[in-house]
Amino acid sequence: MSKNKIYKPQPISGFPEWLPEQRRIELQWLDHIRRVFESYGYTNIETPAVEELDVILAKGETDKEIYQLERLQADERDSSDARLGLHFDLTVPFARYTAQHFNELDFPFKRYQIQKVWRGERPQAGRFREFYQCDIDVINPEQLPIAFDAEMPLIIDEILRSNGIEGYTILLNNRKIIEGYLAGLGLSEEQRPLSIRIMDKHDKIGADKVVEMLVSELNLDQAVAEQCTQLFSISSSDDSFAQAVRDLGVENDILAEGLGELSEVMQILNLKTQSTIKADLSIVRGFDYYTGTVYECKFDNDPGFGSIVSGGRYANLAGSYINRQLPGVGISIGLTRLLSKLFDEDKLDIGRKSPTDVLVVVPHKDKRDDAYETGHALRSRGMNVEVYHSAGKIGKQLGYAEKKGIPFVWFPPFDEEGAHEVKDMANGDQIEADPNTWVVPIK
Repeated sequence: MSKNKIYKPQPISGFPEWLPEQRRIELQWLDHIRRVFESYGYTNIETPAVEELDVILAKGETDKEIYQLERLQADERDSSDARLGLHFDLTVPFARYTAQHFNELDFPFKRYQIQKVWRGERPQAGRFREFYQCDIDVINPEQLPIAFDAEMPLIIDEILRSNGIEGYTILLNNRKIIEGYLAGLGLSEEQRPLSIRIMDKHDKIGADKVVEMLVSELNLDQAVAEQCTQLFSISSSDDSFAQAVRDLGVENDILAEGLGELSEVMQILNLKTQSTIKADLSIVRGFDYYTGTVYECKFDNDPGFGSIVSGGRYANLAGSYINRQLPGVGISIGLTRLLSKLFDEDKLDIGRKSPTDVLVVVPHKDKRDDAYETGHALRSRGMNVEVYHSAGKIGKQLGYAEKKGIPFVWFPPFDEEGAHEVKDMANGDQIEADPNTWVVPIK
């Protein structure tokens, strides 16, 4: 008899797969993020994993990283799937959703989405092809108050701080500052988008390389290219950055507008005394649709790792799908990237491998019903309870609880005169207990 051929699966690069104890932490983060989002009045929606390619491509230069949907054995006469792709982010689907449901929504529309997204990029530290994004956005017809731009980093700061994360800074800039500054230097409307995408690479390739690329790819004069990078060194925890920009001697109406908007945001934030938030004019955000405030958050001791938070204001992304002016602002936590770093650096208390609070032992077969009744009584009062899967040696059942990190083991009466007992696996104490009144001790 021939043996079945065994296929040995290999990890798929860029598609993380956590162990149960890591997944428990991820779920805790997801629940915590959701609670904070809702505490600020954001409501949840979920959009399909796929969007029409024309919708996805509204974001700009993303086509090289989009996964197109196609069946393995597709009917050549059926092209319905050819126009679909996995969503690249959650902002564009949100804009499409708002346009389609415009008459049914209340504005300003404050929504959050926590879903996986897919990007066909080269996997490396902190970069994945499949990962969780946790987004909040606000969108409103015609005009969106600048106060929402200040609310975004406050929410993110609360999430990170309340989960014990340290050593990060949330950085803000305004795309009008960059656009106006480049226009003031004489760059044409056609040159500015490519210049911004090149400047967005500065944290990876350095200012000198940015200058080199601006000269070689846009034929800028060396002096003008060097002036483009002067913004990179300007930052402040208040609105003093504005004067530093004015001191560069470049004048432009769009530049002045951007400086005014970012100054107002920083003034609002300073009232909240958030030392982890500051203006940093090196933040660019390369996507074409950002038109105002932009955000990035990185770890202070590892800036090359990449942003764990990003986002910004857009003038009319939803206007691509409806004849209305719909400005919005949003920010997103790259949860998978964040957790991957914290896991790799052992900065999270992994904890036990199982959610079970109590394991009920089955001493012998004729006590199985008693064990099930005990489990039901404990479970009905909110505890997570396993009943051991077979009658057997008590030592084996205790070993199972220890291996899975189950903190308490319950012993139903072994005979008619016996009493219920519960064992604390941490200290070995074993006491009599009533399954209808006992509660898990607070530690």
